[in-house]
Amino acid sequence: MLFDTLLIDLDDTLYERGNGLWEAIRERMSLYMHEVLGFSQEEVPALRRRYFETYGTTLRGLQIHHHVDADEYLAYVHDLPLTRYLQPDPSLRQLLLSLPQSKHIFTNADANHARRVLGVLGVEGCFDSIIDIRALDFFCKPEEEAYLRALRLARVSDRPRCVYLDDAPSNLAPARRLGVFTVLVGKEAPDGSADLSIRSLKTLPQALPELWVDGNGPRNA
Repeated sequence: MLFDTLLIDLDDTLYERGNGLWEAIRERMSLYMHEVLGFSQEEVPALRRRYFETYGTTLRGLQIHHHVDADEYLAYVHDLPLTRYLQPDPSLRQLLLSLPQSKHIFTNADANHARRVLGVLGVEGCFDSIIDIRALDFFCKPEEEAYLRALRLARVSDRPRCVYLDDAPSNLAPARRLGVFTVLVGKEAPDGSADLSIRSLKTLPQALPELWVDGNGPRNA
């Protein structure tokens, strides 16, 4: 088998973008900064963007500069009715179960949010582990240390045989530099940030048939 491990991002990767969930999470981040931390509504967008661009997540910036409680923050920003944005996806479950590799969610969110998303999509039990912000000791993509820790947690011994899928080019570039095979999900890959780009996870059988033992896509699909 050419590849033996899959690392898959959660939001806007495991499910297709455009359902409004990530936008709603961002709104909750801004609301937290305004209502809990007391920033004015006018200064929140620029500050949140600066923290995200500098540290990879708004939370990381808030921890460094404002000593926020991570548990409180994560519970607040993910306090959303997921069924308003997501629904069960049997075809995604079938695809994930057909993949013979070890599979791990690799996310800057927390495991509680990831488990809720997996539950609503109906793909719980399809992954060997959830590598979340706590498992990474609050290092986060695109920090190189986050990838090194994720690779250790997923027990990756041969990086070229590991595939990492994410919707953000900035998150893929560090993994590619470390020798991981990278797949950009949902858009075209700019400036060679990824080895492959696909419209959605469901196009994997056509784009990367090497993932299956027989090289012909999902068995029984």
